[in-house]
Amino acid sequence: MIYERRGDALLPRTHFVRRVARHALAAGLLVALSLGIGMAGYEYFEDLPWRDAFVNSAMLLGGMGPVDAPLTAGGKIFAGCYALYAGLVFLISASVVLAPVVHRALHRFHLQKDS
Repeated sequence: MIYERRGDALLPRTHFVRRVARHALAAGLLVALSLGIGMAGYEYFEDLPWRDAFVNSAMLLGGMGPVDAPLTAGGKIFAGCYALYAGLVFLISASVVLAPVVHRALHRFHLQKDS
């Protein structure tokens, strides 16, 4: 079981901070891996230097959109697929980071309600 059950006591603050840090690390690893995939794709399909590939990938992962418009057919398909993927990564990473905070708030609410 990842989280404590409804009847369990509230997790001590130090354990909670560690849990949030582990979730943030997992989300950070997902974003870093996704950034690497985007950079590799932009370098391969669009022949962009790594710095430009980084900027385009980072902008898509951040929800802003690419800086350089793709010029090749393969680059356009990659950019479209990567944009859809980046949107999902953004939502997933935000959810992973917020999950322990939301769980703690709900757990505290249920403990107060049951008392």
